[in-house]
Amino acid sequence: MLELDTVTAGYERRAPVFRGASLTVAPGESVGLLGPSGCGKSTLARVAALLHRPDAGRLVLDGTEIRAWRHRAPRELRTAVGVVFQQPRTAADPRLTLAEIIAEPLRATGRRTEADARVAELAPAVGLTADLLTRRPHEVSDGQLQRACLARALTLRPRWLICDEMTAMLDASTTAALVAAVEAYRAETGAGLLAVGHDRVLLNRWCDRTVEWKDCLPPKETR
Repeated sequence: MLELDTVTAGYERRAPVFRGASLTVAPGESVGLLGPSGCGKSTLARVAALLHRPDAGRLVLDGTEIRAWRHRAPRELRTAVGVVFQQPRTAADPRLTLAEIIAEPLRATGRRTEADARVAELAPAVGLTADLLTRRPHEVSDGQLQRACLARALTLRPRWLICDEMTAMLDASTTAALVAAVEAYRAETGAGLLAVGHDRVLLNRWCDRTVEWKDCLPPKETR
């Protein structure tokens, strides 16, 4: 279970982005989190991905309460979560080829020898051809780069996926391809999914259930 319990978070302790947000995702479940831009849903997604320490509240992942964040979190918990961000160009090192971007998690965890085989397995799954793998971010489109970022998120075979407006900048065909790749991975592994966005139609079609941002907050926040 991925459980966010009465989380308060932001970037200034005296002025949090939101207070008391709660949300759960069961193993194998896909949950859409729907809300307008600027409401705080991306910050909550970063908390769920162990990338942002909340000011208050709890994150419980697979029965373990998270007490350390980012690089301080235990590796077995960090690698249990794969995350895809909205803007691939700010999420990818411009010096790396797409193959190197996909292999980053393996290098970071000391499994460099597995990189070639894993890249060869993931590239076709996300729609990347061999010639694209040798290119750097400035040589490919946003959609092609986001395909590499999705593959990177899947490299360590996470049990949970956080997709934070993954398709917001993409055309319809690329959106459909990336959603299909996520669903193929989930069908194979039973991974849980939190998909954050503001496209109600997409989330309703993609996810088992869609949660309105206002329903994550205590009553006093929705007045």
